[in-house]
Amino acid sequence: MYPCGNCRAAAVGPDGRCAACGVYQQQAAGMAPGMAPGMAPGPAPAYPYAPAMPAAPMPVGGVDLRRGLRIALMTALGVSTAVLLFVFWTDTQTRAAIQDMLDNGVTSTTEQDIQDTDAAATIAAVLNFLTLAASAALWAVWFRRARINAEFFAPGSHRFGIGWAAGAWFTPVVNFWFPKQIVNDIYKASVPPGARAPKGLLNAWWTLWIASGVCAMVSSVLGASAGARIAAKGYDGSSWREDVEALKNSANVSAFGTLLMIAAGVLALLVVRQLGGLQERRATAGPAVAPGMPGMPGMPGAPVHAGAPYGAPGYAPGQQQPGGPAAGWPHPPQNPYGSGPAGY
Repeated sequence: MYPCGNCRAAAVGPDGRCAACGVYQQQAAGMAPGMAPGMAPGPAPAYPYAPAMPAAPMPVGGVDLRRGLRIALMTALGVSTAVLLFVFWTDTQTRAAIQDMLDNGVTSTTEQDIQDTDAAATIAAVLNFLTLAASAALWAVWFRRARINAEFFAPGSHRFGIGWAAGAWFTPVVNFWFPKQIVNDIYKASVPPGARAPKGLLNAWWTLWIASGVCAMVSSVLGASAGARIAAKGYDGSSWREDVEALKNSANVSAFGTLLMIAAGVLALLVVRQLGGLQERRATAGPAVAPGMPGMPGMPGAPVHAGAPYGAPGYAPGQQQPGGPAAGWPHPPQNPYGSGPAGY
């Protein structure tokens, strides 16, 4: 049984709403608030917010399919990928300047080239940090929204709580595998009934993302250790060439990692687009409930009790028999699409 998309109550009828919130579905379907339960309402989507009903307001706790955040994230990822191309160019320039120093020795010209490439690399690093920070902030918000939608599609089937959808990315060590498990669960819950979750694009993106992060760490360690040795020894002595060679290796690893991150950025943009499309189709497909399941309201073969309250086992719209409340039910007959007695 799905929780109410508005108040999250446990007792939910076939329209996805509890008794207190059922009027929302009634309005979305074009049915007057006082329409009798036996009258056939117009078609209504299975979830409280979907593209099929753009005029209806989005209820609190419902499926959120607004595209503004997704478009902003895709734009930020595109800008960040473009900045990474600039970072890759500075990496190649740094490698060329270091190779020139190794070939021609330490001269005023080679030192000036190194300083120029360092300045360009600093500008690229600042731009990369700003665009990456903006993309990370939008990603965390979008990813959490996708996780909430997935919980609505398949409640109780996820390995991590909603809070981990944002926190897992910023928690050291576990951020190497927790986010992937979370997104796997989101994909599994977001595919339309009967379909299989696509894995190729998702796995390729995650592999490139982790590989680029490892390359960035290795490059940072190589560059920091070589820079510290050069600063301590100066440019005199017999070992400076080995230290400068280590700097060149750091630049090579950095350039390779940047290429991987560029590819990961492109794939991340495609993942956002793919997952958004999956959740839109899943929202319009309706709850995946096994047909004929005993006791499920509105399903064939389910028992129907006279006067059963909305959302209780056995209730189905249009099948409640007249004659007042069921035995033992102390309240007046309930309007299945309202929050009070019939005719309220």
